[in-house]
Amino acid sequence: MNAIEIHGTVADGYEQVLAEFAAVVAEENGESGAQLAAYVRGRQVVNLWAGPEVTGTTLTGLHSTSKGAAGLVMALLIQDGALDIDRPVAHYWPRFAAAGKEQITVRDVMVHRSGIVGADGGFTVAELADEQIIAERLIAQRPWFAPATVHGYGGFVMYAILGQVVGAVTGNTVQELFEQRVRAPYSLDVYLGLPEELDHRYLPITPWHATPEMEAAFAANSPNPHGLAGISYNLNARGFTAADVMSLPNDAKLRRLGQGSVGGVGSANGLAQMYAAAVTGIDGRPPLLTLDTIATVSAIHSAGTDLVRGAQAPYALGFEAKSLLHPFLGVHAFGHTGSAGSDGFADPHSGLTYGYTRRRAAFAFNAPENARLAGAVHRAATGTALTAAA
Repeated sequence: MNAIEIHGTVADGYEQVLAEFAAVVAEENGESGAQLAAYVRGRQVVNLWAGPEVTGTTLTGLHSTSKGAAGLVMALLIQDGALDIDRPVAHYWPRFAAAGKEQITVRDVMVHRSGIVGADGGFTVAELADEQIIAERLIAQRPWFAPATVHGYGGFVMYAILGQVVGAVTGNTVQELFEQRVRAPYSLDVYLGLPEELDHRYLPITPWHATPEMEAAFAANSPNPHGLAGISYNLNARGFTAADVMSLPNDAKLRRLGQGSVGGVGSANGLAQMYAAAVTGIDGRPPLLTLDTIATVSAIHSAGTDLVRGAQAPYALGFEAKSLLHPFLGVHAFGHTGSAGSDGFADPHSGLTYGYTRRRAAFAFNAPENARLAGAVHRAATGTALTAAA
């Protein structure tokens, strides 16, 4: 078998990251195509890519890694003092106050304690692309568990709710604010709403590749379509499958509208640069977020067993609490992964920011190589010999 060619650069001292990335790509036989990027205190230290058709500027679907981009908009509104997250959602969006949802707060939604993980009957792909349609459906929806008591991931619906709040406060959409305040000022390759003229840079997510044994194991343990996980992942919609979850960003309408929960498009370098702009600043510019805001949004809110995703799904305010997923990171590390395997995060303690994408969907909603790659980058950045968590 021919060696897979690795492209890009690493800074001096990051050669171990190149070796780890090459090993990950080799294990995939180069089929998935992948990008890896990292910044340390605003300086790019890793920019690697490999695989058929993949370049350093390839864009692909981010799935729930999109929530990290949308989360920065929420963080900025909190920082501005424009949003009181402890008010009920219905204070901003009165029609939400129905079917037992009167007291659900903005904070509850941001940390997945709202009880609203999906809707009766699920959504079509066309409906999932449009947050306004989702929001209308959620008005009559009762919570699936008692709000503010436990947490369960609102995978596709989170920003349909928060988008209504943002619109009421600012008169803008989350997508418009992300473009104006985050993406455009830094020319980031992360989009909540991919312009049609950039569609030629988009490479579709391809289906996962698994052995018959892996497929059988997944079938035996796949979510009940009418259980909480099935509802959150929209498997309660007629004819909707796990494969449809993975291929969602391939829908042109969803990419164009940039659904804040799952509709983002970007590159690994775009993700790492976005988080660098947020916490350390880049190109001599100050960070988007103050230290107080970073402390606020990175505070751990929901840990333990997520009723949808299981044990490994801790949340900060609008983000995943990355220190509980990767213990080598500082307690204020925050970001978000995506179901096909993409990931992005910031570790304010070390000044490290990270981005990863893969074109082929990771098997069974997971890309375990992120722990290996993030660990390698962190060891290089900090000069430690810590071992990445499995």
